Amino acid sequence: MRQFQVPQFIEVEDKIFGPLTLKQFLYIVGGGGITFLLYAFLRSFLPLFIIFTLAAPIITFFFALAFYKINGQPFMKILENALSHYTNSRLYIWKKVPRPVAITEEKSEFLHRNNFSLLKKRIPSANEGAKLQDLAWSVEVRGGKNINPQA
Repeated sequence: MRQFQVPQFIEVEDKIFGPLTLKQFLYIVGGGGITFLLYAFLRSFLPLFIIFTLAAPIITFFFALAFYKINGQPFMKILENALSHYTNSRLYIWKKVPRPVAITEEKSEFLHRNNFSLLKKRIPSANEGAKLQDLAWSVEVRGGKNINPQA
C-alpha cells in the first residue's frame, strides 16, 4: 500500500516578510501609508503632537488588524461579524399553530374508565393552602429546620 504525506499546519499562514505574514505586512504598510498621508496634509497648519494624537488611533487600529486575536479569531473576523450583526435585520416572530387534540375511542374509553376529564382541573382545598403557608413561614422563620411537610 502506498503512503502519502499529509500536509500539516495548513491553517498557519506562511511567513513571507521576516516574522510577518503577507496580511500582517499589508495591514502595517496600509496603516503607515495612511499615517504618512495624514502627516503630509496636516503638517503645514497643525503642531506635530496633535498630528501624532490623531495618528495614534489609526496606528492602533491597523496594528490590531495585523496582530490582535480574540478567542483565536483575528480582529478582522471580529469586525466582520460585528458589522453583519448590526446591519442585518433580526425579527423573530413565533406563531403558534393550533393543533386539535385527536381523541380516539380508546383514549375516550380510558378517560371514562379512570374518571378523567380533559376539562377537569384540580382545585386545591383550603387545607392545602394553609399547609403551604405554614411551610413557607417555617422556612422563613426557622431557616428550614424542623420542617415536617407531612403534618
